[in-house]
Amino acid sequence: TPLGPAISDSLLNLDASLLELNRYPDPYQLKLKGHLAKFRNVKEEQIFVGVGSDEAIDLLIRIFCVPDRDSILITPPTYGMYKICAKTNGVAIQTSILNPDFSLNLNSVKETIDSTTKVIFLCSPGNPTAVCIPLQTIISLHDSFDGIIVVDEAYIDFAPIPSACTLLNSLDRLVVTQTLSKAFGLAGIRLGFACSSSFIISLMNKVKAPYNVNKLSSEVACRGFSDLSKYKKNVGRILSQRDKLMETFRKERYVKRVLKSQANFFLLEVENAHTIYLHMANEGVVVRFRGNEFHCKNCLRITVGSEEENEKLLAKVRETVGLIETGKIPLRE
Repeated sequence: TPLGPAISDSLLNLDASLLELNRYPDPYQLKLKGHLAKFRNVKEEQIFVGVGSDEAIDLLIRIFCVPDRDSILITPPTYGMYKICAKTNGVAIQTSILNPDFSLNLNSVKETIDSTTKVIFLCSPGNPTAVCIPLQTIISLHDSFDGIIVVDEAYIDFAPIPSACTLLNSLDRLVVTQTLSKAFGLAGIRLGFACSSSFIISLMNKVKAPYNVNKLSSEVACRGFSDLSKYKKNVGRILSQRDKLMETFRKERYVKRVLKSQANFFLLEVENAHTIYLHMANEGVVVRFRGNEFHCKNCLRITVGSEEENEKLLAKVRETVGLIETGKIPLRE
């Protein structure tokens, strides 16, 4: 989030002398897990804490997949780290493409599963789709698959549906990953967590590095959970700015589509999307080009910023489109 950490300035003032930085951190992060358990209404033994949610993704592949034999299944367009971690660990990748409206094609997923499929990664809300997967769909998939289902909820704080953590007591092979990088505005501390059955979490704790989360990151996270008022305020501001920005883009003549969003970003379909992306990046305004991904032709992924940043973005898009139309910028493929 561009609104900064969701922690009051007074809580961000750390007295390092009180943290005993000469000693190793708690390898199981019990204090932080207490906050997370209350936040997501799960038990402390159902929580793994790691270096961003990416550590959990990597560990789950290492734990449940045998290199050069097993596979993971992903549903493009989706987050790229699943594929990177699989390749790094010598694990094959199966794909089931989302429907054109970015809903999960459950029949296709079930048909793609074979004896090598050990972990299915779902992203909800999706990146870059900004579309949530209904909880009933997750239940249906869990009932028909005997492997691990991972639901990546990096953007769930902006979503209109409950977290899949609400399903953990009934789905014993479900893992839900989340992060403090988005709604909490704490990307710099690199802290994420996974919630699952106590058995799966115990495996993750056995495989992780002994002191994977440092004291400073853990203390900042704990302070963030001690007062959620700024977090809630920031989420509300971003959602309000998102709706305002999407509505403005819908009225722009050069815009083909503004796709629905259940996150803090949305997809914008425009002509010459790649040229717009490159020119704006050179001008210091960065959006994401997603035109090479399934169902995303000519799409830019727009992350919602502050009101000032959104106005700057809109002005730069209009300016860039004008330069393209007058031939002052060469088209780029």
